[in-house]
Amino acid sequence: MEKNPQFPDLLRLIDERSTAFRAAVAAAPDLDAPVPTCPEWTLFDLAQHLGGGDRFWAAIVGAGPADGPPAGAVAARAALEPPREREALSAWLAASTRLLLDALREAGPDAACWTWWSALQSPRTSGGVARHRVQETSVHTYDAQLAGGAPQPLPVGIALDGVEEFLFTCVAASSAWPHEPATFEFHATEGRTWLLTVDGDGARSTRLPAPAGTAGAAVHGTAGELVLYLYDRVRADSLRVAGDAGLLDLLRAWEPEE
Repeated sequence: MEKNPQFPDLLRLIDERSTAFRAAVAAAPDLDAPVPTCPEWTLFDLAQHLGGGDRFWAAIVGAGPADGPPAGAVAARAALEPPREREALSAWLAASTRLLLDALREAGPDAACWTWWSALQSPRTSGGVARHRVQETSVHTYDAQLAGGAPQPLPVGIALDGVEEFLFTCVAASSAWPHEPATFEFHATEGRTWLLTVDGDGARSTRLPAPAGTAGAAVHGTAGELVLYLYDRVRADSLRVAGDAGLLDLLRAWEPEE
């Protein structure tokens, strides 16, 4: 079974996707262009969000173990005023990424830090932050490309890890599923399958060696399509769904306490 990207690979991918994001911003006709996948945001808003996120997580990783994000980092993100001139904005974005990468390199992959996700399936470490930032940067690069009218598929390797990272980070929970127990399978055409189980003990996922075909609902698509679906960028009806599609609506609406 294929291994997940290692820490040096994650840092390289953050850098690569950040570069692609800046290229999309540079190629767009207008920084005020709306971002279809981020309602009410312009391309400039998206750039501020991504660069601010890099700076925010750099501060979190640098702070080490904590019960919450550093107050200074929260205040600094709220007060951000990136430059609106395009070349200056690109330089600001590049500097934001460098701050994040420097903090991650200094900390190493196993340093503990605060994260908003539980530790059930994703570590609350700088390595966990790096893995998640690869995905956030990749999806927002797609958003920026879409705003400029030239969306590109997510890189396959990133997307394959992205399905699992989303299930392990954004879905895993110990609070009870408020409906009848259910299972979901996510099938990537590149050859990977994940099983998500939700019941009174919460939600947990595992990678399967092969499709089981017994889930209540199964979603089939490329890994990139699955990631975009999980991040609510494309609708379920743009993929192939087998079984009870209504279960996917329940899953989308569920807001576990943690």
